Amino acid sequence: MKNLVSRCPIEEVMQVLSGRWPTLLIYYLKDGTKRFSDLRRDNLTISHKMLTAELRKLEGAGIVQRTEFDGYPLRVEYDLTPEGHKLVPLIDALGDWWEETDEVRAVQQV
Repeated sequence: MKNLVSRCPIEEVMQVLSGRWPTLLIYYLKDGTKRFSDLRRDNLTISHKMLTAELRKLEGAGIVQRTEFDGYPLRVEYDLTPEGHKLVPLIDALGDWWEETDEVRAVQQV
């Protein structure tokens, strides 16, 4: 990750959650465990390489847990950690806020 320019915790959070994919991955994992292929189906435009990188970033931050199962082919599942589950209400609140603001913008344009 890039070097921090301040000691502000918001900057650290934004390094982990910024971009197109991290919050979407948390959103798709909020209902339970998913395999890599499930997450690819949920996000059709994300590349294999990007999905791997984003999941590793979230895992490194303690938000996502990766579980490997023995066998061939290797089976891997992803789930939110308890810390990751704490983010779900925040992400839901952002979605609610956007929908409310979208309604306000629609009324203002009339």
